Amino acid sequence: MATTTPTGVRGGHAKRGGDPAPVTGAPMTHRQIMEALSGLLLGLFVAILSSTIVTNALPEIVSDLGGGQSAYSWVVTASLLAMTATTPLWGKLSDLFSKKLLVQIALVIYVTGSMVAGLSQSAEMLIVCRVFQGIGVGGLSALSQIVMAAMIAPRQRGRYSGYIGATFAVATVGGPLLGGVITDTSWLGWRWCFYVGVPFAVVALVVLQKTLKLPVVKRKVKVDWSGAFFITAAVSLLLIWVTFAGSKFDWVSWQSYAMVGGSVVLGALFVLVESRASEPIIPLRLFRNRTIALASFASLFVGIGMFTGTVFFSQYFQLARDKSPTMSGLMTIPMIGGLALSSTVSGQVITRTGRWKAWLVSGGALLTAGLGLLGTIRVDTPYWHIAIYMALMGLGIGMMMQNLVLSTQNQVSTKDLGAASSTVTFFRSLGGAVGVSALGAVLGTRITHYVKDGLADLGPQGAALGHAGTGGGEIPDLSALPAPLRNVMESAYGHGVGDVFLYAAPAALLAFLATLFIKEVALRTRSGGEGSPGAVAGAVGAVAAASEENAGRVPGQDRAQEPALAPASAPAHAPGRIPAQGEPALAGAVPAVGVAVRGVVRGADGASVPASAVTLISLGGTQLARAVAGPDGAYAVHAPGAGSYVLIASADGFQPQASTVVVGDEPVGYDILLSGTSGLTGIVTAADGGLPVEGAMVIVADVRGDVLTTGRSTERGEFAFAELVPGPVTVAVNAPGFRPLALPVEIGGHGTTRIEAVLRSGALVRGTVRAGNARRPLPDARVTLVDAAGNVVATATTGDDGAYAFGDLDAGEYTVIATGYAPVAGSLTVTGRGVEGHDIELAHPGA
Repeated sequence: MATTTPTGVRGGHAKRGGDPAPVTGAPMTHRQIMEALSGLLLGLFVAILSSTIVTNALPEIVSDLGGGQSAYSWVVTASLLAMTATTPLWGKLSDLFSKKLLVQIALVIYVTGSMVAGLSQSAEMLIVCRVFQGIGVGGLSALSQIVMAAMIAPRQRGRYSGYIGATFAVATVGGPLLGGVITDTSWLGWRWCFYVGVPFAVVALVVLQKTLKLPVVKRKVKVDWSGAFFITAAVSLLLIWVTFAGSKFDWVSWQSYAMVGGSVVLGALFVLVESRASEPIIPLRLFRNRTIALASFASLFVGIGMFTGTVFFSQYFQLARDKSPTMSGLMTIPMIGGLALSSTVSGQVITRTGRWKAWLVSGGALLTAGLGLLGTIRVDTPYWHIAIYMALMGLGIGMMMQNLVLSTQNQVSTKDLGAASSTVTFFRSLGGAVGVSALGAVLGTRITHYVKDGLADLGPQGAALGHAGTGGGEIPDLSALPAPLRNVMESAYGHGVGDVFLYAAPAALLAFLATLFIKEVALRTRSGGEGSPGAVAGAVGAVAAASEENAGRVPGQDRAQEPALAPASAPAHAPGRIPAQGEPALAGAVPAVGVAVRGVVRGADGASVPASAVTLISLGGTQLARAVAGPDGAYAVHAPGAGSYVLIASADGFQPQASTVVVGDEPVGYDILLSGTSGLTGIVTAADGGLPVEGAMVIVADVRGDVLTTGRSTERGEFAFAELVPGPVTVAVNAPGFRPLALPVEIGGHGTTRIEAVLRSGALVRGTVRAGNARRPLPDARVTLVDAAGNVVATATTGDDGAYAFGDLDAGEYTVIATGYAPVAGSLTVTGRGVEGHDIELAHPGA
């Protein structure tokens, strides 16, 4: 009845004003992905470098600019705060504008902020410049994940997330080292810490222009500026309170009540604005998904642990252990090495297995253990102990940082990809900003406490020394302090930084507990930029047809005539059934020969799909094995040997899925994700009388205008289409004697959507223009139709046969005017189906 045009066989086309779009439904090759990622990774390298290069230079920078411990924290916090507040905004903008353009804008903002930061004359000016740097870094951090998601399927994304982790590690380890070398080099100075990233950013701009090609979806834009303002204000006020409480005013005071209360009110206003915004910065509906909510919660506390390590290690090594900035960077290599190793290895393994939860749980445990052990360090702790603790911390961060984003991206549709990715990144940055600010305040308080205790232990000598300029919270210059006071300060920083790590450990524990409750969902095998499930359906149809022909089955044969598959309710080890993964093989079961391909068939919500049919075929189309998934969705088929094969899965109420699997000598684990389908039914009736219209042509097109399926109404005016992808479509209906109709329809996610198409009668006026005594047909005569109000309805020019016609007319009174000789006008009454044979005769004047 209905024919379907698979979207997967149509090539993509460039959007005006955007980048050339890749071919719809065709995944990018590894080389194409790496070329596209080259500029992106370089930009990300610049962003991370700017955050880490000042780490070991901060004690000297803040001391040179006359700042104290609060300024030290705020040089870091200002950047993190700007990154935190703008990350959701960048994510939302990426859903509305060109992702490539946004990456380039973020780079330009970063370069501008860096250049001005290098010219800073005070701590306040530096903090303002760090805000601009943070805005650019926020864009680069969020957009790197979003662009990856647009190009790469979740199942393959772990591999490339490893590259991001490696980039993060190189920049993180190279930043402090480079910053230390620059600071220790007298003819450069710390200002070059801000200039050194500029050439990399310029090169990244050029590379991005040449390599990054992404489609641009144009739609009506409405940015939620109110939401951006309220979330920024709420976080900023909270951080200001954390920074100054305990030093400028008491923790329990009217200032604390005002700031905390104001932050809560601003947060409530943010939630209210987001719940009503048409394009919210953070779509609150995303948090209905348990995985997204728990991943965001865990990411908040991972940020605390991650930024605590990168910020306070430099103070420990330089102020407690009296190391140079360069040596301080070298001594943090165990942490960065662990991060690089775990992020790369976990990404590769996740790509092969599709399993990611174990890495999150293990990472949470290692991060908690690492921070807890770091909480025991003191000024005289052996370095090899600290190195082991740092390595554990780095391993934990590497396992969690990218994989929390990956687990979230796997849960959302393409339109929410940017918002979901940036939401998790937002909470990680928020945790870092709050953690650095709060723990910086704690460090200042603890150092003051330890300094007082140390001076008291010195007795009269300590009383005579006073605080030697350290009582106001300034970063001390150890070389200028007397030996006794210097020992006191080193001991104070050694103990104080240890306390900071001890306070950060419970945050890591909360992240670990959150990962325990995250439900693992198999990674999808399509990227955000690939075609819709309809594209996969088209590919499945082509492969299935080839398989049917090679198997001797007539393509299109009714499934009722096929040999029945093993029923879903068959015993677990019924003869002929292949045991699923983890099931013991019983005596009497038919042994399978070959390499096993096992996994679970799941729906988009992560639930298993029992009784789904799984078929393994060769690339030539020959059927090799078939199986039916059990009650838990588990399936197992066996390939005859190593090589590439096509795996087809189908189930009632789902779009078929075709995937290529590469089989080696060992069993392969491969989970299959099926997308649900929906139906569309309706009736075509006439406006006058409400009678059904038989034989009406019904056309269903997607938002791009591509025809998805067509059909005709029955004698009762009914039509039906099955296996349509949920989403907006246009339904066009036309029938002889009626005016065409187009309806916007939203196909629901489940079940069948029903509509009614009411057609208005469309009358036809047709005739011939004749001229001369012989009354021959007159070509090139102009015929004009005017309604009763004097409006021109339509015009026509006769052909060689003198014929003219007007269609889709309403009933009523009209005037027909013909010119060619002397004009002739006549009245016409149109009713029902119209008027046939309304001929017009023209003659020369006086004839």
